[in-house]
Amino acid sequence: MKIIVNKQVPVQVIEVLNKYGEVLLFETTGITYPQVAGHPDLFFCAGDGKLVIAPNTPETYIENLRKSNVDFVLGKSLVGNRYPDTARFNAVITDKYLIHNLEITDPVMLETFDNLETVNIPQGYGRCSLLPLKNDCFITSDKGVEKVLKGKGCEVLFVDPSGIILPGFEHGFFGGTAGVTDNEVFFIGSLNRFNDGEKVKSFLQNRDYKIIELYDGPLFDGGSILFV
Repeated sequence: MKIIVNKQVPVQVIEVLNKYGEVLLFETTGITYPQVAGHPDLFFCAGDGKLVIAPNTPETYIENLRKSNVDFVLGKSLVGNRYPDTARFNAVITDKYLIHNLEITDPVMLETFDNLETVNIPQGYGRCSLLPLKNDCFITSDKGVEKVLKGKGCEVLFVDPSGIILPGFEHGFFGGTAGVTDNEVFFIGSLNRFNDGEKVKSFLQNRDYKIIELYDGPLFDGGSILFV
C-alpha cells in the first residue's frame, strides 16, 4: 500500500506510517502557493477503488505510481495558485457519494466516478474539511457541509477547527489532519491536544474504529493522509 503524505509533517509521523506501507513524501514547487504546496489532497482524489491525479502533479510521483502498477487517470484541470484552481480535485469519495462544490469539480472526476451520487456542498475544499467514515458517517469542521450531509440523512459530527495547525493561517481544516483505511483512522497529531478531541474519540470508538495518533502534538493540517 502507498501512503501519500505531506513532506512537511513531523518526522515521528513518517516513522510510524512506514510501519503501515510505503510512504510517499509529497512536495511541489512553483505550482501553488507555498503553504499548501505539499498537500496531497489538492493533487490526488482517491476512493471507490479509483484514483484521479491532477495533470501537473510532479512527474516523479506519477511515475512512482505507474511503476507500482497503481491504476489512475489524469484529470484535465491544472492545480494553480488561486481558488478554485487549488481545489478542483479536493472532493470526498465514498462508496455512495462524490461530495464537492460541483461548480469547480474537474470534469474527469465526474466521469470517473459517474456511478456515484453527486452531493453539492458550498465548500470547495471538500476533502480538507470533511473526514468520510463508513455507513454514511462523517466528521467535519464546516457548518455548511454539516447542513447538506444531514439533509441527506447522514450522521455528521461537527468539530471546531480552532487549534488545528496550518502555517500561514489562523487554523487548518479537520479533514486535512487525518486519513482512513479499513477500520483505522490516522491523525497527524494527538486528539488529547484538540478541544473537541473527546467528542471525536467517542464518535470513532462507537463505530469500531481504531485511532492511531502519529505524534504527540497539536493536530496538523497537512492536506490529508491518502492510502492508495
